[in-house]
Amino acid sequence: MDGDHSIERCEEVTDAALETVFDALFLHRVRLEGMVLKPNMVIAGKKCAKQAGPQQVAEATIRCLRRRVPGAVPGIAFLSGGQSETDATLHLSLMNRLGDLPWELSFSYGRALQQSTLDAWKGKPGNVTAAQKAFLRRARLNGLARDGSYEAAMEQAAA
Repeated sequence: MDGDHSIERCEEVTDAALETVFDALFLHRVRLEGMVLKPNMVIAGKKCAKQAGPQQVAEATIRCLRRRVPGAVPGIAFLSGGQSETDATLHLSLMNRLGDLPWELSFSYGRALQQSTLDAWKGKPGNVTAAQKAFLRRARLNGLARDGSYEAAMEQAAA
């Protein structure tokens, strides 16, 4: 995520990694129906001069997953991979809008779920309520992204 690689290079590497993972899973006779895949999204590195737009990220990610992830996998829970909260949420929502996917798409975010909570809390006991509200807000927005109904404009409305 911190490199200068293009989105195209990220897609190539993600494709190769997923191919290796599923080859090993098949070799070891892992029942795919019992797993949740936690991959990265296909994005350009932060230092890349040409950043991909949200729709391009969604399409590249889904294209890569369709190519390598069997439909027997029931769920994919994305890592945020250093993306901002709003970017990770928007990318997930756009992917879910692409429809007719063989897997459920959800999130397993760290920073992209907790950053606004930590910013509100600041380690001060008096900020706990504000931090809880920030966390609930972010969780609700990610929940909307989970079914493709999140819109970027909701960031202002939900604030």
